[in-house]
Amino acid sequence: MLLTVGEIVRPHGIRGEVVVDVRTDEPEARFAVGNTLATENGGPPSLTVAAVRPHQGRLLVSFEGVHDRDLAEQLRGVRLCVDSEQVPPPEDPDEFRDHELIGLTAVTPAGEVVGEVTSIDHAPASDLLVLRRPDGRSALVPFVKAIVPEVDLSAGRVVVDPPAGLFDL
Repeated sequence: MLLTVGEIVRPHGIRGEVVVDVRTDEPEARFAVGNTLATENGGPPSLTVAAVRPHQGRLLVSFEGVHDRDLAEQLRGVRLCVDSEQVPPPEDPDEFRDHELIGLTAVTPAGEVVGEVTSIDHAPASDLLVLRRPDGRSALVPFVKAIVPEVDLSAGRVVVDPPAGLFDL
């Protein structure tokens, strides 16, 4: 499974640099010089990082073979990805990657199915599990220990202990 770690926003200057909107917690590892990133949404099948530097909360990245603005312009909108197999598991047992949570069945402590995790919304206050409820509606569940006391990846489920009214919104 490919995990998006950034998206090329636009060219920067005339020497082939591009502005990258970072979508990873580990940009220094993903965008290290020499790393090859898979691509989605156009462009070549992969790009190898030649140089990288921070710029206004984003990264300016040069890729091998992209040496002018015209070539950089062709990369606009390209998503940069890594294979999930290349990402080491987190050291903290209570830390999970988005792709590990998506598809898990959400159940109450009593075992009642309340939905399926379809995505993770990274909100400012806390992450939110986006559930597809059995009736087809969506629900947002704060991904905090008090409401989500257990994540069992091997069983394919997440236990949700919703406070009163959480699913009534």
